[in-house]
Amino acid sequence: MGTRIAVVGATGNVGRELFNILDERLFPADEVFAVASRRSIGKEISYGDRTLKCHDLEQFDFSRVDLVLMSAGGKVSKQWAPKIAKAGAIVIDNSSTWRMDPDVPLVVPEVNAEAVMGYAKKNIIANPNCSTAQLVVALKPIHDAVGIKRVVVSTYQSVSGAGKEAMDELWNQTRGVFVNDEPVMEVFQKEIAFNVIPQIDVFMEDGFTKEEWKMTVETKKILDPAIELVATCVRVPVFVGHSEAVHIEMNGPLSAKQARALLRESPGLMVVDDPAEDLYITPKECVGEWATYVSRIRTDKTVEHGLAFWCVADNLRKGAALNAVQIAEELLNRGILKPATAKARV
Repeated sequence: MGTRIAVVGATGNVGRELFNILDERLFPADEVFAVASRRSIGKEISYGDRTLKCHDLEQFDFSRVDLVLMSAGGKVSKQWAPKIAKAGAIVIDNSSTWRMDPDVPLVVPEVNAEAVMGYAKKNIIANPNCSTAQLVVALKPIHDAVGIKRVVVSTYQSVSGAGKEAMDELWNQTRGVFVNDEPVMEVFQKEIAFNVIPQIDVFMEDGFTKEEWKMTVETKKILDPAIELVATCVRVPVFVGHSEAVHIEMNGPLSAKQARALLRESPGLMVVDDPAEDLYITPKECVGEWATYVSRIRTDKTVEHGLAFWCVADNLRKGAALNAVQIAEELLNRGILKPATAKARV
């Protein structure tokens, strides 16, 4: 029998995207189950040309599956990931709950694919924060070539990173501007329509937000603990797609031209960079794409070996669902998961 998969959090933004990507990438599974909270029992989820009905998380028998793709939030993950792992399934979790656990690998396949082999300690693999995932894909080839000493990154993160309710809030506030409705703030601290909010997650004692902290510690765990990183994370009135302005200080010389050529040949990246022709990528243009896009590559003359670039990706894909499926593919390629049987593929 081949791989059997359950998607926990099937009705959320990332959960639905997981089904899309499993289908698009022809992931070889014998069975796929949609699992969500009790209030979602019987809801229908599209999976390619099939329709799946949601199972209740509380009642589902996880011994029936080999792999669980979990995107149901930190509280659910903390309670259920160990139970599911104990039942024998490998959990790939999209929440922040397990990312900094020393016994749980934090994986971006283009960067540290070999780390998946650490899954056996707890039967859990963590997916990184959406803004971290695209960043480390772009940093990896440069770090391998000359080494990176320091990163300064400012993010422009879409509302979908905060869930469906956040997308609804942006829509309702935007519409309300034109009919003179008072803005209602339920998800964000301030009005998001026609505005930017320099706060994602809660503030910490040092003045940084938890999102900014995540980018620092996750980059160190995934790429190199010696890299210093400082982030400013900002929510912007965009539905899907995270953008980042990245400035790096390298250990050795690398020209913008050399960096452009290097990144063009690197896995998971697409370079769109011709200022003379106004060629660069915006978040709207990356929606639905698998790649992490890099544009506006240029020398940062404020440091000895400096480089600056613009980095954009679909946060529901590379920042979450796509990366999780790529981790599953890595488990498959290494023989930890079994491909679908011939009968199941017919």
